Amino acid sequence: MIPEGCKICERGGKLVLFVTGLCTDSCYYCPLSEKRRNKDVTYANEREVFGDYDIIEEAHLMNAEGTGITGGDPLLKIERTIHYASLLKEEFHNHHIHLYTSGTLCTDEIFERLESCIDEMRFHPQKDWSIIERALRYDFDVGAEIPAIDKEYIEKFVKYLDDVGAKFLNLNELEYSATNIEELRKRGFKFKENSAVVGSEETALAIVEKYKDLDLMIHYCSSSFKDSVQLRERLKRRARNVKRPYEEIEDCLIVKGVIECFENIDSVYEFIVENVEISEEMIEKDYLQNKIYIHWFVLSEIAELLKKRQVKAGIVKEYPTYGKERMEYIPLV
Repeated sequence: MIPEGCKICERGGKLVLFVTGLCTDSCYYCPLSEKRRNKDVTYANEREVFGDYDIIEEAHLMNAEGTGITGGDPLLKIERTIHYASLLKEEFHNHHIHLYTSGTLCTDEIFERLESCIDEMRFHPQKDWSIIERALRYDFDVGAEIPAIDKEYIEKFVKYLDDVGAKFLNLNELEYSATNIEELRKRGFKFKENSAVVGSEETALAIVEKYKDLDLMIHYCSSSFKDSVQLRERLKRRARNVKRPYEEIEDCLIVKGVIECFENIDSVYEFIVENVEISEEMIEKDYLQNKIYIHWFVLSEIAELLKKRQVKAGIVKEYPTYGKERMEYIPLV
């Protein structure tokens, strides 16, 4: 068994709501990018948030079944956190929300306010574990989520969580990034090719096996699972909703033909429709970018013809995210 929030994550159904990059703690293994770490910025998945609309649209575009609220520590911006959580609860039916926090800022008043909009609390305590016991008095599912680093520490933590009646412990494979790799290297960690730290998985699996008979649910989440399953499934959901008629989905990427015009865009458009039988929905003009979008197969069929025009054309594969990050470009003209 795994926590309810994790079940939804496995299906790619959780919106990732990064409320703020601010944090009271300074974990040496924090993998946040420079763009987010210690910055008071908000993101819904990969989309920077400037208002309520951004969050609600992003949630709809991925058919979100729930939201994971993270940071930084979202409780540093408690009003913002409660506002967004309440907004999502009002917009969607049975929307499951879990929240990550170190617990450093938790008080009874904060717990009382969170009860109305948070379903699951996930603690990553730095020193004071007792905040978890206090949270159990309130109407949440209560557990913890930590990186799998120190086996001795984790075993003591498992005993504490089981004794107080916490519901779960999630162990994450420790990951390295551009912002934490030097601190990890200083401490003697070694690195695998998949952004994971050597030995973390083995530590997690040993804990899961040793304590499998406890009432406490202990769940391990690998770095590769996050990328190959959770993220991929979330991107597939968004791709199905944002795909235009002239685009196709390849795994979790959007594929289309793009013609960049260095002459009059209308003239190029008319040249295409005169030389190939194509429905209006399979071709689109973008006057702002001076580009024509077209089905990739049609573009491959007319590539030779387009060499007569002042254009650059190719097949584009991009993520279906808000910023449409390009992953591959295959030039044809």
